[in-house]
Amino acid sequence: MACLIANLPSYEVWVRKEYLTDHKSGHGEFVKGVWVAAKSIPGRAFYFETYLPEYAAMFDKLPISAFTTDPETPKPDMTLHNLQFWNCMDYGVVAVQKQFIGSMHYEVLTRDYGTQTGTYICTLDNYHQDVDAIDYSTSEQPAEHKSHNLLELDNGQFCLYPNNRMRIYDNSITPETPKNPDFKVSTVYYQVENGHDRDGLGSEENYFWKTAKERSDNIEVGAGGTDMNADFYGGDFKIDLNEPELG
Repeated sequence: MACLIANLPSYEVWVRKEYLTDHKSGHGEFVKGVWVAAKSIPGRAFYFETYLPEYAAMFDKLPISAFTTDPETPKPDMTLHNLQFWNCMDYGVVAVQKQFIGSMHYEVLTRDYGTQTGTYICTLDNYHQDVDAIDYSTSEQPAEHKSHNLLELDNGQFCLYPNNRMRIYDNSITPETPKNPDFKVSTVYYQVENGHDRDGLGSEENYFWKTAKERSDNIEVGAGGTDMNADFYGGDFKIDLNEPELG
């Protein structure tokens, strides 16, 4: 089932009017708006569907460069390719608010304007939504997938940036001088059901089932015979599953 669109937080913005007139007029003018949803079309920038109260109208072909936080030209006035680093990767899209990092301080490394600072709004993330459609995108390839973190920038614009073009600072747990990331791009497809001995569970009907290896080694599971004593931190407290059940 196609996805294409995701709800957004109802965020108040100003829309550059030239984006509402196909760039034919309205330059330097601004219209009050409220974000409604984001549309994801592969190979294009995200389109923001925006409600315009003074017109009682909706407009849905607005890239991130169409918006400002105030009715004035931002400084610096960054271009679209500085505000969104990568195109949409698939029709499948979700919008999530990552609460733990929501109130932290953000820095983004732009293409042409150095480091800019801002605050977090939400994250748009792509996935391949239809298993019956050919997956020609890279939204689910470990080395290519990108998140699109939506930020309000201190210069008066908004941006959509991937994790590896941002630094995120928390006043409580981030050290004064954090390390410079020396990470490598992930290329591994992590999964747990292949690449090891077969579990052979096709003939199992027990609630506390055993893998083929456990059956071969005659290991009991859930019957009080498994050695699962746990000594926490060298103290006297233990969990002993060998003790008989009460009643």
